[in-house]
Amino acid sequence: MAIFAGVVFSYTFWSAGFDTLSTQYIIAAIVVMFFIGIKDDIVELTAKKKLYGQLVSAVIIVMFANIRVTSLYGVFGIYEIPYWFSVIFSIFTILTIINAFNLIDGIDGLAAGIGAIAAFTFGLWFYNYNQISLCILSFTLFSSLLAFLVYNFSPANIFMGDTGSLIIGLILAILAINFIELSFASPPFAFPFRSSPAMAIAILIIPLFDTLRIFIVRVLQKKSPFKADRNHMHHVLLDLGLSHRGVSLALYGVNILFIMVALLLRDISSLVLLAVLSFMAITFSLTPFLIKTVFKQTKPVDVKLF
Repeated sequence: MAIFAGVVFSYTFWSAGFDTLSTQYIIAAIVVMFFIGIKDDIVELTAKKKLYGQLVSAVIIVMFANIRVTSLYGVFGIYEIPYWFSVIFSIFTILTIINAFNLIDGIDGLAAGIGAIAAFTFGLWFYNYNQISLCILSFTLFSSLLAFLVYNFSPANIFMGDTGSLIIGLILAILAINFIELSFASPPFAFPFRSSPAMAIAILIIPLFDTLRIFIVRVLQKKSPFKADRNHMHHVLLDLGLSHRGVSLALYGVNILFIMVALLLRDISSLVLLAVLSFMAITFSLTPFLIKTVFKQTKPVDVKLF
């Protein structure tokens, strides 16, 4: 509720005069997501009902605010895409990012910290491209999460629940789509990007790759991809003996590393950068399992590095 209040008040207050049409639809979508999240935290909604609510928010963003992916910009050699495919793909993208953030909210400070890093990165880019309304949205989310982390970082006094994670995912999905689109539409000030789709994935690599990995593992094990388990990367690191604080800081560092690599390689094609990021992500995700196998751990080791 604090994250929602901080974002909505600050964004509506400071964005006066900047892209009002988009602002009203963005606020409407956030409000829908807020009530879905708070209902789930109090009563626990079924996955289907949560999905319906997420779908309503995604449709508001894509159909009314017209925030959507209009091209694949050379990924797999594809550029322009039909309107109907643009709408479906954009809604799918928003739903994926929302649920990815919902799934990584498993330990103190992780979702808030990763969300803050992503929001800050997007905010700097939008400021550089003179997209003030989106810059304000980015930094209102960043500031809200930073204040929240004071109480949520391990040992946590408060927890965000679905109310927070769903809102973070929705806002970052809006920022990611705008980032991809504006990278090609805006004049290349200090940081032009040939590979903005891959760059957006790098910024959101922790939730996106972990969700993809989890779904693949569950399917290979002939389980429902939506069935909860302890195979998330933060669970694996906890089982190695790291504390909540240690896991969060380690994953913050990995996220920042991916962003820096993507920045250095921003002039290469999206497909090549995606290949580089995928190789790095697979390597990082396999490392804890390799360590676990080498040391044949049967129980968590008492590691107090953080």
